[in-house]
Amino acid sequence: MVFGIDFIAVKPLWNRVHGIPCTSKEQLLALVALVAGHAVGDDNLSCIDRERQALLKIKQGLIDDYSHLSSWGNEEDKKNCCKWRGVSCSNQTGHVTSLDLRGTCTPFDTSYLPLRGNISSSLLELKHLNYLDLSCNDFGRNRVPEFIGSLIELRYLNLTYAGYVGTVPDQLGNLTNLQFLDLRSNYHLDAKSLEWLSHLSLLRYLDLSEMDLSKATDWLQAIFKLPLLIELHLSSCQLVPPPLLLPLTNSTLKSLAVIDLSANYLTSSSLYYWLFNISSTLVKVELSVNNLQGPIPGDFGNMKFLQYLGLGANIFEGGVPNPFGNLSRLQYLDLSLNELNQDLPTIVRNLSGPVQKPLVYLDFGWNRKITGLLPDVTEFSSLRFLNLRDNKLSGSIPKSYGQLPVLFVLDLGWNQIEGPVPDFTSSLSLKELYLQGNKLNGTSLGTSIAGLSSLLVLDVSTNSLDGVVSEADMSKLSQLLYLDLSSNSLSLEFSSEWVPPFQLDVIRLGGCKLQSHFPRWLQTQTNVSMIDISRAGILDTIPDWFWDHSHRIEHLNFSHNQIYGVLPDLSSKFSEVFASIYLGFNNFSGPIPLFPSNLTALDLSKNSFSGPVSFLCNPTPFLTYLDLSDNLLSGELPDCWKSFGKLSILNMANNNLSGKVPISMGSLSAVETIHLRNNHLVGKLPKSLKNCTNLMFIDLGQNRLTGKIPAWIGNKLSDLVFLSLSSNEFYGNIPLNICRLARMQILDLSLNNISGNIPECLGNFTAMASEESSSLTITHSFDSYFYPYFDTALLVWKGREFEYKNTLGLVKSIDLSSNKLVGEIPFTLPSLAGLVALNLSRNNLSGLISPNMGRLGSLNFLDLSRNGLSGGIPIALSQLSHLGVLDLSYNFLSGRIPESNHLQTFEASSFAGNAGLCGRPLPRSCPGDDVPGGGDNTGNRDSEDKLIDTGFYVSLGVGFIVGFWGFCGSLILSSSWRYAFFKPVTSIEDWLYVRIATTWARLWR
Repeated sequence: MVFGIDFIAVKPLWNRVHGIPCTSKEQLLALVALVAGHAVGDDNLSCIDRERQALLKIKQGLIDDYSHLSSWGNEEDKKNCCKWRGVSCSNQTGHVTSLDLRGTCTPFDTSYLPLRGNISSSLLELKHLNYLDLSCNDFGRNRVPEFIGSLIELRYLNLTYAGYVGTVPDQLGNLTNLQFLDLRSNYHLDAKSLEWLSHLSLLRYLDLSEMDLSKATDWLQAIFKLPLLIELHLSSCQLVPPPLLLPLTNSTLKSLAVIDLSANYLTSSSLYYWLFNISSTLVKVELSVNNLQGPIPGDFGNMKFLQYLGLGANIFEGGVPNPFGNLSRLQYLDLSLNELNQDLPTIVRNLSGPVQKPLVYLDFGWNRKITGLLPDVTEFSSLRFLNLRDNKLSGSIPKSYGQLPVLFVLDLGWNQIEGPVPDFTSSLSLKELYLQGNKLNGTSLGTSIAGLSSLLVLDVSTNSLDGVVSEADMSKLSQLLYLDLSSNSLSLEFSSEWVPPFQLDVIRLGGCKLQSHFPRWLQTQTNVSMIDISRAGILDTIPDWFWDHSHRIEHLNFSHNQIYGVLPDLSSKFSEVFASIYLGFNNFSGPIPLFPSNLTALDLSKNSFSGPVSFLCNPTPFLTYLDLSDNLLSGELPDCWKSFGKLSILNMANNNLSGKVPISMGSLSAVETIHLRNNHLVGKLPKSLKNCTNLMFIDLGQNRLTGKIPAWIGNKLSDLVFLSLSSNEFYGNIPLNICRLARMQILDLSLNNISGNIPECLGNFTAMASEESSSLTITHSFDSYFYPYFDTALLVWKGREFEYKNTLGLVKSIDLSSNKLVGEIPFTLPSLAGLVALNLSRNNLSGLISPNMGRLGSLNFLDLSRNGLSGGIPIALSQLSHLGVLDLSYNFLSGRIPESNHLQTFEASSFAGNAGLCGRPLPRSCPGDDVPGGGDNTGNRDSEDKLIDTGFYVSLGVGFIVGFWGFCGSLILSSSWRYAFFKPVTSIEDWLYVRIATTWARLWR
């Protein structure tokens, strides 16, 4: 499949289909054919008997599984070896001059029909042989036969894809007549030196790609001694950088037209020194996948015959040099996968001039730093391929992009482009259109693409498109193979009787509105290899006809719908290659059926499947991802995990599974995450789990597991990032070995019966000591189609349980609460500067709270409640500016709560149950707080005065007036009221007068 294009991989295809002249290999082959003269002109001419016998001995050494050599034999009708397949003779002498035993393995041919075995030394009997092709065979990882170096008449030797290993024999240097040599793409060929090449002075074509030349420091010196060389291919050879100053002569590589040094990770600028000195004849330069850095040298613009320039996958910065505009013959320019940061309008302006007319292939994809608006490119009248993917381009798509007359491929994906999709109906040649991952909006998609009768690929996923796509919009897309409208708000209005004009290979409609019924038009699509209709609002069952048409499907995603019903036996469905199935977040019920043995991913999470999971004992050796979480599954976990050697993700959380963790789970050597949370598992953890050395994530919380926490967790599982054994029945001490888990970010041992001291060495958790996080999520990439797996976890936060997924990678937490731990809080804990949450509550801890706790600058959650901590609250806690939850209640803390703008914002319950504590926010004042004039109570007055405002004084005045005159006015106006009110007063006055008088008289006596 050539969709979702890997642009580097498809370049040869583009060169062939669209006439881009990349090499002169065809000319070389014609030259060699003329020199070899291997066509038999006279049917009556018989081959030499000695040579016929030699060929038969060669056949005896070969294993011909596919009958390539069935025409070779001793039978009467087969005696003329010049008529045998792959054999050609001279039409003058009858001698065998050409032996072509190549198999079938072209780069885009999936068939592989090789000869096997060994090449016999009887080949030496063919003394007039000048053409030998053993490519595309499997010679059992043997060495290249040294005796080939004795075939001194050879002018053409091709050992490509022949399965050879070891060091190339120096004897090949004896082939002084050789003009064509191709040794690329064997298992592992190497050469310690290329001195032997210097003897092949007639060589015109040389390809040693994928040969290990890391020790051949003389590679460039040897090449310089090939004056007639036209093509040089040394891709993926681990080349050492050439010497900075290498003597050049007038005759050095004066004929070189093609040079390919890609994928060697060359960094030396010395490469430019000799390259630009031999540039006058170069037609093709391929330097992709190296480490060339800095600005792109403008000297490339002086290569006046240059037609092909590949500089992709380097570290070039800046932009396109001005001289590039003068490359009047340039047809192919690849600057993808660099770090170019020039704005696109300037880049296009620097490419203005003679280069505009011939340019066919232009690739600036995956630079990620190219900015600016999309410029007009209509002056590039020959442009067939334009890739601007994964940059920072903005603005809208100009209408002119829909009017490029010969454009075949347009890729604007993963930018920041806005606005509607322009009208592409004039681009009748357009075959592939990629607009995904932008901010496109509007309702015009259907009409914009309606007339593209040549379109093969349409990808507008992950935008903000809405509106309706109708049958009429799709009626002319008869060639369409790849359709991706996912992650938009599009409505697909297709009738149940609609028969599409296309046969799709890939259908991705996730997030589109497909109406509630299962789409019936899918019944017409019999060649589908991938289908995604997730999040489509389907409320229906899956019809039987769909499963009958699933024989080619490799990837199926129906998740996040409301599909219901019972699944049938699927063991004989889906592709014979591999299959991944995503049916999570639906309403399926009943038992889990059998699935095909070639399954690579299975997600049945969040359904209502019930019954045992015995189906797992049917071998699925390629399974990498298994998610059965949140169902109603019951019974014991089967002990048949040995066949799951590639399983990377295992999630069976939130079911009713029982029994022990099976010993055979230790056979999951590739597993990275295990979720068995919230089941009814019992017993101890099996020691065999220590063999799962790739584990990053273990969640066994909310079971009834028991025993001591195994020491091997720290000794063997060094990649652990997350470990939760919470809500079980573990006992004993926390093993010191657990401190070896330097990558640990979340440790949850809460709600167990763990005793002893908290290990001081917890400060060794290096990942928690860093305030930085490498990722927002805890992510696993596994061998499936498109989707990475993001771990989820339930964490207690602010007294409630929350599920974390999209930010789980930011959480760094230790929860040892609700155990029987004793002793002091380790003095090393404050060294974990990245710690976000620390919960040591409900234990028997004693001692002081260390002032160093103030070093936990990232801390958001701190719970030390219900322990036996004593002493004062360190003032350093008031410096924890990110602290959002604090609970120090029910300890033996004493003294004043430190005054700060932060600690006083917490509720009084955060400090309750500490009889010796005083000060805000507790209602208990500290000694000295009530002394008049003592202390500065401005803060208290400020907070209290907020209740006494202007309204208070107005009310006070009105109340005084009403009360005073209401009372006094009544006394003035009513004599009876006045008598009743003042009579008690008069009586008191009389009583006081009598008492004073008698007392005074007594004193005088």
